[in-house]
Amino acid sequence: MTTAIKKTINSPVLLLNQNYQPLNVCSARRAIVLMSKGKAEVIVTGLGEITGATSAYTIPSVVRLFYMVKKPIVKRKLSRRALFYRDNFTCQYCGTPTRKLTVDHIIPRCRGGKHQWNNVVSACVPCNHKKAENLLSETSMKLLTTPLAPKPNPYYMFYHRNIEHEWKPFIPWESN
Repeated sequence: MTTAIKKTINSPVLLLNQNYQPLNVCSARRAIVLMSKGKAEVIVTGLGEITGATSAYTIPSVVRLFYMVKKPIVKRKLSRRALFYRDNFTCQYCGTPTRKLTVDHIIPRCRGGKHQWNNVVSACVPCNHKKAENLLSETSMKLLTTPLAPKPNPYYMFYHRNIEHEWKPFIPWESN
């Protein structure tokens, strides 16, 4: 396969549920397979065409399934990156916005604290050193906000992705 064909066949395609809600982003290859099996239809065509031995397919940009898929809402996994986004890259003790953050356990792990959303916060290095392995009641420090797990969001797949122009009518916050 040439580089141009690989790029075309691997181009992103927005996959919509039967009710036109965004379900996933898949490759053009996967979208063409869904269409050839009669499971999906093209809503918006993309650029180009792929010709096979017996037929030609236009490269889709948006496809819709003919059946409804119930997608379970998954809980967000705890990671440094997700924690810093939850806390808006701000120290939860002094309120300083910075990109040089550490993860602080409110109840330290050495004292039985768990590594869970409601027990971790973003802290700048000086505040983390000041708190050390102490409980909040043993220090003069206070939390700015109560740590909670972020609410599940079915559109998480679009947060750090370039939204194609053709997709905007189908994405709730982009359609205005």
